Amino acid sequence: MSPIGTDTSKPTGIGVIGCGVISDIYLRNIARFSQLALVGVADLDMEAARKRAHEHNTIALSPEALLAREDVEIVLNLTIPAAHVAVGLAALEAGKHVYSEKPMAGTVADARRLMDAAQARGLRLGCAPDTFLGGSHQTARALVDAGRIGTPTAGTATLMLPGHEAWHPNPDFYYAGAGAGPMMDMGPYYVTAMINLLGPVRRVTAFGARGRDTRVIATGPRAGQTIPVEVPTHITGVMEFAGGALVQIVTSFDVTAHRHSPLELYGTKGALVIPDPNRFDGEVALFEDGWTPQPLSHAYGDDNYRALGLADMAQGLREGRPHRASGALGLHALEVMEAISASAQDGRVITLDTTCDRPAPLPPEGLPGGLSGGVETAKELHA
Repeated sequence: MSPIGTDTSKPTGIGVIGCGVISDIYLRNIARFSQLALVGVADLDMEAARKRAHEHNTIALSPEALLAREDVEIVLNLTIPAAHVAVGLAALEAGKHVYSEKPMAGTVADARRLMDAAQARGLRLGCAPDTFLGGSHQTARALVDAGRIGTPTAGTATLMLPGHEAWHPNPDFYYAGAGAGPMMDMGPYYVTAMINLLGPVRRVTAFGARGRDTRVIATGPRAGQTIPVEVPTHITGVMEFAGGALVQIVTSFDVTAHRHSPLELYGTKGALVIPDPNRFDGEVALFEDGWTPQPLSHAYGDDNYRALGLADMAQGLREGRPHRASGALGLHALEVMEAISASAQDGRVITLDTTCDRPAPLPPEGLPGGLSGGVETAKELHA
């Protein structure tokens, strides 16, 4: 394994464990980043591994064989959430850095096990989402940093939809068990985006409700089957950030339609409307003079850059600097969501135990071999 800070031009060897649906976009994007070199893919289902290997011109391995390879420096953990901890610990034990799909773990306690194991071995952890590194979210970050809305005082984060049973053939896990419910499912995108803008959260409070005790699957071979709902499906909370801003967050599987923006941020001099944090692109609107927005372009590429956080981790490893989609960020976001869920159950205000550094902004030119620029007015915003 190459030591931190050596040959910054050498790509980092990536081994992928987990060859499900999400692996396709990661594997396509790994080929787009000069920082990354795909070594191979692995899955307990060797047929799935062979299929992905054929599609992306690499080799299929068992998880054990992949972890034994010296040319794998970072393991990209794309297994199901329930396996994130076991796979992550095995990779760390094998001396590999780990970048995981969200969430890092189902509970804060399990995430701490990963953090402790990485620290004990001098290894790095990274965790999705990395969408906060996309053009729209970095443009919003630059505007906040430039003082264009003054001191941030408040905001909203809104994810409301009818529920996944309308399109998912096996939606059971969204409604029962650890990690179920709208907060744990989609909250990582919204919480992480706000941490990027405002820094860490100090304390939270919330209320929760369950609109229905059962759901009916609408598609696939189980269409018409009823499944139980065991968790709150509408959670309304408030995050108090260390800097003082109060952000309302609503996540719901009980709302048929609404007109709320995904993210809004209000300050003493203006406001920002920010697009879907589950995406890298979209239009940011800046309000500085009343109710008339100023649509903004930016100098970043607009595309699905999933794996950008992995590329930044690899480059940070070579350069000896912190990476942005860090384990500490993933742990803090997970504690925010776990605390909101706990508060929704018993109604108390919860002060968080964890914190994290606000991720460094991504420059307009992005990472070498990654995002590219091209809009001069946006570069001025980031100057």
